[in-house]
Amino acid sequence: QVQLVESGGGLVQPGGSLRLSCEASGSILGFNAMGWYRQAPGKERELVATITSDGRTNYGDSVKGRFTISRDNAKNTVYLQMNSLKPEDTAVYSCKARARTRWENYDDYWGQGTQVTVSS
Repeated sequence: QVQLVESGGGLVQPGGSLRLSCEASGSILGFNAMGWYRQAPGKERELVATITSDGRTNYGDSVKGRFTISRDNAKNTVYLQMNSLKPEDTAVYSCKARARTRWENYDDYWGQGTQVTVSS
């Protein structure tokens, strides 16, 4: 089984920055991709950013130019650097990994999420 643990969420003022981390653990043989998604109350979950095993990145339109996704393969960790934060960025941010284990082919795994609140 794969476990994902997010950290770095919290309260930040508009215009501020925050860095989220997601560390994966378990009997992982390989990753296809990792990414971040977010969901605000009353809204559907939306893509924030993804990064594939070959380093290709993709960003949601609302965060382009402000957020940067990166990875540390040695630590099985993906990061989300969030700059110029806006109140509209307030949401629960969840980490997703598409990974292969000893017992399963590629499946999607989710962390529990971390709250990001942007407010004065």
